[in-house]
Amino acid sequence: MLLSIREQNFTKEVLGASTPVLVHFWAPWCGLCRIIVPQLHQFQDNWQDQVKVLGVNADQSLKLASTYRLQTLPTLILFDNGQELHRLEHFHGREDLRRTLDEFMQNHQNRSSSVSLSTHEYLSLEA
Repeated sequence: MLLSIREQNFTKEVLGASTPVLVHFWAPWCGLCRIIVPQLHQFQDNWQDQVKVLGVNADQSLKLASTYRLQTLPTLILFDNGQELHRLEHFHGREDLRRTLDEFMQNHQNRSSSVSLSTHEYLSLEA
């Protein structure tokens, strides 16, 4: 089972996290929510310390469900530095989910490395 959080610790665990966080909004009655949990574990294993995967029971966290305007479950949202980067509400099978999650992280890595490179180049020009 994924580590589950509530509204009370969402700000600290998600918005204040030093690494990207993939939040799995789910509900106990949602069969598809349960089916994708092994894929989410695999995703977390593949990306290890580069991403944290957390679950939020949308039925018990109505304020978060409203804040993030959940229209369907499961909904996966990737946060970084307190900002929503990507949202996944519809997917077609396990392979589609795996590919989409890996693309999220690859895009994030590319964006992060280009920012670092730009900063380094800027600093070199200043010296």
